[in-house]
Amino acid sequence: MILVERSAHVMAPVEAVWEVVQRAEQLPAWLAGVRAAEVLSGEGFGRRQLVQAGRGSAHEAEVIAYQEPTLIGWRERARGAGARAEARTEIYVQLTADEEEGGTIVRLIVVRWPAGPVKGALLRLGLRRVGADLEESLARLTDLAAVG
Repeated sequence: MILVERSAHVMAPVEAVWEVVQRAEQLPAWLAGVRAAEVLSGEGFGRRQLVQAGRGSAHEAEVIAYQEPTLIGWRERARGAGARAEARTEIYVQLTADEEEGGTIVRLIVVRWPAGPVKGALLRLGLRRVGADLEESLARLTDLAAVG
């Protein structure tokens, strides 16, 4: 298992940030590396969505954590030719009201289970990139939530 986490302060109320992060169609606007996203079925816990990455891969995702308005998490599995069922990624967005400074503390967490030791080694080499993507995502989210 590989875990990468970043957090940031957003000068917007929890509810405003929640409106952005809980909508699948908003993912390309704030989550680095996502080109398109659409809901396949359901809403809230158990919702299924299709997430297309910028490099052309597509992942079916299922919402596995949903506590409005503070937590959403989904599990992605690669699909298509050559996809390995045992490889998976979980992404969590945790929101906490900042009582002292106002606004919201946003925590982004990515947990990956690679498909074997070689993939695991490659993922570990790319940890800086994952961290940079999370930082970019937080910056985008800050702009989106502040605009409303």
